[in-house]
Amino acid sequence: MRFIKKFFLPLQHKIKNNMNKILIIASVFVLLSASACNSKGGNKEEDPAAVSSGKTETSMSIAGEGTVVHLTAEQFRDKVWDYKANPGQWVYKGDLPCLIDFYADWCRPCKMVAPIMDELAAEYKGKIRIYKIDTEAERELAGVFNIRTIPAVLFVPKNGQPQMSVGALPKPTFIQAINDVLLVK
Repeated sequence: MRFIKKFFLPLQHKIKNNMNKILIIASVFVLLSASACNSKGGNKEEDPAAVSSGKTETSMSIAGEGTVVHLTAEQFRDKVWDYKANPGQWVYKGDLPCLIDFYADWCRPCKMVAPIMDELAAEYKGKIRIYKIDTEAERELAGVFNIRTIPAVLFVPKNGQPQMSVGALPKPTFIQAINDVLLVK
């Protein structure tokens, strides 16, 4: 019995301390990995309830004021920039500044940003347009912008060069960027 107390109790204490360190390190890793997704792959399970506040891609594809609109590469070339006709020069085709959210269905941070985009589309109705591009379906377009990490958001002013932001940002940061980059007089 003495041997057990002398040998196993200190060993039990060391195991407990090491487990606490491992749990802390694992928690930090999970928190850091939740801020952005690598666009080369990931967990591709779909959560239909989390995709953009219950709106389907079909209903979002219809261009409308105050809603988020999903774009294909062809629609992007018609509405935003024809990168095939003007490969070395940015020529914005839109009538309003726009915000473009590059996402993937499997990306959890992208799912966190989706409801923010819906809210911003309604709040800035008639002032800006908000588009979404699925990087899995539109790989060529993601390649044009060298999208490696998602969510990635492109802020496109009516005049001037677009600016890219990477990672899940809070709504106040999006509002500030919209006011500072897109709605500058």
